[in-house]
Amino acid sequence: MNDSSWGARPTAGYWVPPDQGSGRGAPPAGPAYDAQDVLLPSATQPMPVVPDTPAPPQEPMPSAPQPAPAAPQPAPKKSAGKSAGRDLGAAIGVGVGLGAVIIASLFVVKAVFIGVIVVAVVVGLWELTSRLGERKDIKAPLVPLAVGGAAMVVAGYVRGPEGAWVAMALTALAVLVWRMTEPPEGYLKDVTAGVFAAFYVPFLATFVALMLTADDGAWRVLTFLLLTVVSDTGAYAVGWRFGKHKLAPRISPGKTREGLLGAVTFAMAAGALCMEFLIDGGTWWQGLLIGLAVAASATLGDLGESMIKRDLGIKDMGTLLPGHGGIMDRLDSLLPTAPVVWLLLVIFVGSG
Repeated sequence: MNDSSWGARPTAGYWVPPDQGSGRGAPPAGPAYDAQDVLLPSATQPMPVVPDTPAPPQEPMPSAPQPAPAAPQPAPKKSAGKSAGRDLGAAIGVGVGLGAVIIASLFVVKAVFIGVIVVAVVVGLWELTSRLGERKDIKAPLVPLAVGGAAMVVAGYVRGPEGAWVAMALTALAVLVWRMTEPPEGYLKDVTAGVFAAFYVPFLATFVALMLTADDGAWRVLTFLLLTVVSDTGAYAVGWRFGKHKLAPRISPGKTREGLLGAVTFAMAAGALCMEFLIDGGTWWQGLLIGLAVAASATLGDLGESMIKRDLGIKDMGTLLPGHGGIMDRLDSLLPTAPVVWLLLVIFVGSG
């Protein structure tokens, strides 16, 4: 249907029949027609109806030149596997070097290994107190901590657990007194951090020296080190390959439940072998229990260190060890594991 079927009025140039209107050949009244548009009565043939001629198509206005499309950027290459986020080559090299130093000192002269523990403790205390001062403005006194920490390790080796406890108490007292030489503002938080550092680093490390006092002390320390390293390695390998379910995403997003299962499996297997072949009087089932305890304590120690670093807003405690971070980043799982292994070995095979 077009517009004329809806009663649109006639326009000029259309023929009007003679019998319509007020007279013969007269056009209808109205302002829509002019006299020059009326046909003479003698025009008996209708004029052809000329359809509306469509307007010629308008050529499009020239548009502003568009910039040439940018060349597509190549997609970033994806690695074939997951990335560990560290220099793996440097990490392996440093780990092998540290292992060589530890093994050599452990089986040559025990006193040299005690010196290795003391150096690790002092450096760890320096890293921890430095980060506390930088990130939280906490001034834990390093001098009494370093002196007391070294005394703690030596006292534990020479005088046993009683000597370690006495050295710990004296170190805490020295921290309280040393901090009195500065203004009282922040005293409580500084001495609290100092006592925490004394317990967390040197006191827990003293249990390694206590293991060394046994007749097979070198093998006990080696078992402790092997189980901790194997637990960490199993957690990393299994978690890297199969990890899907987060263990503690708010604390350490990289740790998975599958990684924990790997730590337990590897540590229990290594524990059974170590107790069977390295420890006098040990049996494989005792090794299974020790391996399970090591996997738990090493994981908790790692999570505890992660909590500290998250609170401080840092990734690593230091940069001393390429591929690893700082000394404290390597001691995080060893420190809480030392008293666990010492206690279980004393229960299973005695302290001698």
